Amino acid sequence: QVQLVETGGGLVQAGGSLRLSCAVSGFTFSTYSMAWFRQAPGKESEFVAAIDRIGHDTYYTSAAKGRFTISRDNAGNVLYLQMNGLKPEDTAVYKCAAGKRLQLPYQTDYWGQGTQVIVSS
Repeated sequence: QVQLVETGGGLVQAGGSLRLSCAVSGFTFSTYSMAWFRQAPGKESEFVAAIDRIGHDTYYTSAAKGRFTISRDNAGNVLYLQMNGLKPEDTAVYKCAAGKRLQLPYQTDYWGQGTQVIVSS
């Protein structure tokens, strides 16, 4: 059974940091690229960042570049998103995603349920 479980969300003040984690099971983590998406209230899902299978190549949306860092631990089957300098507009449900190929627009095979991030001003 495929599972992607996000943790690490919460309430943080503007300028603060959070580290999201996505624990993966049910498929061979190291053979999939991974990504983070977010969905703010009343808005469509938005791509945030992606990483290739071995963690060498990364891609970011312009809103995330310079503030967020995507990384992965293939030994532990975990995906991370370090978020620094958070802004109220970063408030959203953040979801991890797995795709067999790293391509943009990102093609998702599996989704997590999401973790809520709220940034107060």
